[in-house]
Amino acid sequence: MIDALASLAPIGRGVFDTLVAICVATVILRNGVAVIQLAMALWSTWREARPTMDAFDLWQRTEALAPRISVIAPAYNEELSIAQSIQSLLALQYPDLEVIVVNDGSKDRTMDILHQTFALVPAERAIDLALHNTRVVGCYASPAHDNLLVVDKENGRKADAINAGISYSSGDLICVIDADSVIDPEGLVRAVQPFIAGDGSVIAVGGSIRIANGCEIRRGHVLDVGTGRDWLPLFQTVEYYRAFLSGRVAAAQAGVLLLISGAFGLFRRDALMEAGGYQHDCLGEDLELLVRLQRIAREEGRPHTVAYLPEICCWTEAPFTLEGIRNQRTRWQQGALQVFFKHREMLFNPRYGRLGMVAFPLLALEDLVGPIIELLGYVLLIVGLVFGLVDPAAAVLYFMLTCVFGAVISAGVLLIEELQPRPVYAVRDLLWLLAAAVIENFGYRQLIQYYRLRGLKHFLQKKSTWAAVQRGGLTGKAAAAPPRPANDRRQSDLSIDHRAPAGAPPPPSSPRPG
Repeated sequence: MIDALASLAPIGRGVFDTLVAICVATVILRNGVAVIQLAMALWSTWREARPTMDAFDLWQRTEALAPRISVIAPAYNEELSIAQSIQSLLALQYPDLEVIVVNDGSKDRTMDILHQTFALVPAERAIDLALHNTRVVGCYASPAHDNLLVVDKENGRKADAINAGISYSSGDLICVIDADSVIDPEGLVRAVQPFIAGDGSVIAVGGSIRIANGCEIRRGHVLDVGTGRDWLPLFQTVEYYRAFLSGRVAAAQAGVLLLISGAFGLFRRDALMEAGGYQHDCLGEDLELLVRLQRIAREEGRPHTVAYLPEICCWTEAPFTLEGIRNQRTRWQQGALQVFFKHREMLFNPRYGRLGMVAFPLLALEDLVGPIIELLGYVLLIVGLVFGLVDPAAAVLYFMLTCVFGAVISAGVLLIEELQPRPVYAVRDLLWLLAAAVIENFGYRQLIQYYRLRGLKHFLQKKSTWAAVQRGGLTGKAAAAPPRPANDRRQSDLSIDHRAPAGAPPPPSSPRPG
């Protein structure tokens, strides 16, 4: 028996060494991608560090050509921030704007606050086709804001709420923004430029998302940019910079951008209607939509462009508890895997050009292979050190490749942030971010990989539950509002007669006139 085990030892050592080599090679590959992304982002930022026009010049250029934009803000249990967010949307500087708030069956006082803040009254709105699945119980307008429409519906998750907003919209372009987010006042004027100046091939435009925790926000405007001193939001701020100022910029430059954040994006309405809107049963609905829009365009041989403008800034509240981060990252990972396997035919498929040959392999590397391999590497190195299977120098090398290298990349991204044409942090805040870029690698980074692995588990188990993320509100708790009579809610579905047959794709729709 002892001889048999001894004969297996070389085989076990060989398997162990092979796994370690795979982990190291994968980390080197991911690091190489990160370096290329950072280099492309630095070059792009250095070359175009300032917008081509200031807000006044953009307004003059846009005013005569501006297509109508419908801003859709899906809201579920957003009582802490809904008033501030909608005031921010109504204050956006754009010539022809419609704001549609979709209350997705909130269980808190979201609708009460909307009624109190905007003095809502019942309204009628005809639609040509319903993309949503759940019942609409009421539409409301505001006498003080003739461009505001509130759609109150039963809960159907975020994708269904956005689809309801698209159904009731009248704009040529659809802007989707989270109800707990605040966009810079000139954000839409900047975002519409690729649609105006382009050749008609632009189907979507995205912007950067910034963490609002630590900022002072009043009446929907960011008055003071700050970071706060809580480590969890600081870590997430560094993560967002890596994603939006390096990864997204580089992907857009290379024509392989697969994701426009659900917190802010601008889309052609006719493209959304033709594609059937957002997918109801996907946890990564923002990723899935852009992949599907580009896939349809490639399959039909239509030229298409996805633009990304980092100078457009949308502020959102980050989770401030580990439970909130766990729920968020688990859902993100599960959604990414759903999208990958739904569109797996695109992987290394030359029919889809750079999307199939570059974007989808990178998606597989980052969301399918990356979390497993990185955590496996940590486990193998610990086991190897305990049993003398790994040279300590090799363990130090792996640590350098993962943690130290990550801190260097983060420092480079913070340099890009300092070059951005928008409010920047004070020196003390920048020092806190630099500290967070180092400290996040000692525990937080590994925890995020574990949460992503948890998302993989949920994907394999085919879980469909949507765990809530606790919010503190952008400016604290909203003012109290008196209870609204129950009979204010309409009992009839305002869109059921227009709904397409179950399973039938919606027909193409031309842009509506302003």
